[in-house]
Amino acid sequence: MARRKEPTARQQRLGTELRKLREAAGLKGREAAAMLGTDSAQVSQIEFGTAGVSEERVRRLAAHYACRDTELTDALVAMATDRTRGWWEEYRGHLPTSFLDLSELEHHASYRWDVDFLHVPGLLQTEAYARALFSYMNPDFPEDDLERWVEHRMRRKAILDSTDATPYRAVIHEAALRIRVGDRAAARAQLTRILELSEADHIIVRVIPFDLDGFAGAGSSMVYAGGPVPQLDTVVRDGPHGTVFVDAEAQLGRFRTLFRRVETVSLEPARSRDFIERLAKEL
Repeated sequence: MARRKEPTARQQRLGTELRKLREAAGLKGREAAAMLGTDSAQVSQIEFGTAGVSEERVRRLAAHYACRDTELTDALVAMATDRTRGWWEEYRGHLPTSFLDLSELEHHASYRWDVDFLHVPGLLQTEAYARALFSYMNPDFPEDDLERWVEHRMRRKAILDSTDATPYRAVIHEAALRIRVGDRAAARAQLTRILELSEADHIIVRVIPFDLDGFAGAGSSMVYAGGPVPQLDTVVRDGPHGTVFVDAEAQLGRFRTLFRRVETVSLEPARSRDFIERLAKEL
């Protein structure tokens, strides 16, 4: 099997999980290699995601590592045998790799949570809002590149509109709703779009108002994507040095707790819709 030059975040995650199982079993890479009848370099490539791995090998490794979690093993097999070439691959070489990895993560997510403080979450953005946001962030963008970024963002929303739509919960701070990324008309249209989406049974939108007592924030915005099993959940955070995909179990637990705390102090969905309607009328 040819070695991958640029593995996707999903391919890297499969390798990471296999490495975690090996280390939990107290085994060295050479011991796993001996069991497979290969060398340590091949095991390293599998664990870094630069080499694929068959279903048979995943199950042999899981058994060798004494993994008794059959649901986790089955989920890893599904990741290893997935040959999906998603729509996001059309943008490879034109958009940042992290954009494509996020699209793939969303495609496979069992649910999705968002927390945002400065901008409307990407899945809820209108085309005008996204265009204004990208234009501001990249003022020297050629028009073709700008349209490609906007188009990609709009296509990501398919996970909310399909027949098997992904359950989605968003907590948005009032600041993100008030900041006019575009003009007044675009701001009003954006709020209206959030209201329309929030009527769907699988979408819950909550608002954190400015006048909430004792709220110190959540550090920064985050995306939480549920995996087929909790061990395969992923948190995505944007930082000063780029996008980070978090998969450490302790950190995932902390972010789950953080989301529930933020959600608990936010307005109930009905009150949140009333709040957004008032903001829209102000415009």
